[in-house]
Amino acid sequence: MNNLLGVMQGRLLPKYNGRYQAHPVNYWQEEFKIASNLGLDCIEFILDFNDANENPLLTKDGIDDINLISQEYGVHVKTICADYFMEAPLHSFDQNVSKESQRIMAILLENAKNLGVQDIVIPCVDQSSLESVSSVNRFIKNLSPLLEIASEYKINLSLETDLNPKSFLKLISNFSCNNLTVNYDIGNSASLGYNCVEELDTYGHKISDIHIKDRLLNGGPVILGEGNADFDIFFNKLCEFDYQGPFIMQAYRDEQGIDIFKKQLDWVKDFF
Repeated sequence: MNNLLGVMQGRLLPKYNGRYQAHPVNYWQEEFKIASNLGLDCIEFILDFNDANENPLLTKDGIDDINLISQEYGVHVKTICADYFMEAPLHSFDQNVSKESQRIMAILLENAKNLGVQDIVIPCVDQSSLESVSSVNRFIKNLSPLLEIASEYKINLSLETDLNPKSFLKLISNFSCNNLTVNYDIGNSASLGYNCVEELDTYGHKISDIHIKDRLLNGGPVILGEGNADFDIFFNKLCEFDYQGPFIMQAYRDEQGIDIFKKQLDWVKDFF
């Protein structure tokens, strides 16, 4: 495989404000040099709900800064994990929330175009889970005009959900745009007890972004190889598809991040 290999933002740095996953406000630049030294191709940037006004993804100057440091170290930003929409879902029952989220997504798309981003991951899990027919209907209605913008900019909107394979396929079948794609998280699927072969058979052709993680069944993240994710079966099955997207290391982290990342990177490299 010749896919890009990258890391979820912040995994190579000390935790920001003690949070497991967050955009490292004011020290995000430090990660590019570390990623370059590790031979990584890219960093998947995070757009948080908290401190969103301090995130470089939402301003022209911020995008210029990212582009400069990307060129300096040869580590690019091709994907964005928009965790903002977990806290403020596009399908929120509160119309003020959903309208503001649509506005933020429009800004993010414009800036992502100038950054050369290929995928924006929209998490529909936990508090933003699509758990009812009405929430699905609101999601389809509110996402559709944004998909038109994304299509014009040649950016995929990649959905991460906790839906079973058939329900996930039913959801994405509501959209006719080719740039509505799937983010596949091997760890989250293992935690939910889903069969990765069934998932790939159902929507493998729509996957454009893969998160590398391990989790226990019905439990949290663990070091790669110590959970319920079956990496052998997953990667053997993935070979049936012409997967062109990146592999993003979203593996277990401790307070500092770097040493435990190196250990897991060495472990998973054989699969690539």
